[in-house]
Amino acid sequence: MAILIDSNSRVLVQGITGTVGSFQASIMKDYCTNIVAGVTPGRGGTEVHGIPVFDSVEEAVSRCPANAAISFVPARFAKDAVLEVIRARIPFLVVSTEGIPVNDTVDILRYARACGTRILGPDTPGLISPGKCKLGVHPHSLFTEGAVGVLSKSGSLSYEVGRVLTAAGIGMSTVVGIGGGPLWGLSQEEVLALFEEDEDTRAVVLLGEVGGTMEHAAARFIAERMSKPVVALIVGQMAPEGARMGHAGAIIEGKEGTAQAKCEALRRAGVHIAMDSLEIPQILKKLGV
Repeated sequence: MAILIDSNSRVLVQGITGTVGSFQASIMKDYCTNIVAGVTPGRGGTEVHGIPVFDSVEEAVSRCPANAAISFVPARFAKDAVLEVIRARIPFLVVSTEGIPVNDTVDILRYARACGTRILGPDTPGLISPGKCKLGVHPHSLFTEGAVGVLSKSGSLSYEVGRVLTAAGIGMSTVVGIGGGPLWGLSQEEVLALFEEDEDTRAVVLLGEVGGTMEHAAARFIAERMSKPVVALIVGQMAPEGARMGHAGAIIEGKEGTAQAKCEALRRAGVHIAMDSLEIPQILKKLGV
């Protein structure tokens, strides 16, 4: 099995006629993602890579029912586009767009939670369930099917860890990039809960970074609720207070935001701490995964 997406996912792509949307839709479709429709206002009645394009999400789902969506709509139009998906009752949406105004993001996330739509992102590389489905920009050649769930803030770090795991003969159930913040839809805690419930995920790799307190919440959840082993890598071990490590959410403010504090909280929760990506498969093999 997998979490959030699988071979039964029927996907709608917003912004499918744009340069990025068209390019990524082609790659996702060629991989194994079942893209049933695309949406670009004013381009209805056309096709992209054999995928029918509609003027609105409402029209698209009335003709081609979808249970997942991904948005490549530019930041200035992203709020209206996302609200359209939520109103159409599509239960899961990946928002890849970066630079969405904070007020717009707050409105999006509040409305999504009220309506029961799960949002991954914004500013996320998406997710991949190897051999089943891909919604996003993960380079699929780095990932193989297996039983380890991977959860990351950083897209590039998840790519590197996927490469290392694959080289070590360890496959993945789903690889999820929650995005760089500072505001998130799905949190680490929520994704961990999904992995805990997934009967085919035997262990989880948590990839974190400095800034914020999300890993502390994840540590509490792991201590109280997780029965599966968790291996964590927190990057930015040498970053000083006040430093920003690339992502909007990766700004060290206070002791809880440091890599050392996060590692200690996770270690107390029973998490196995890796010091670099190469150590992760070694720990997993010692755990019998």
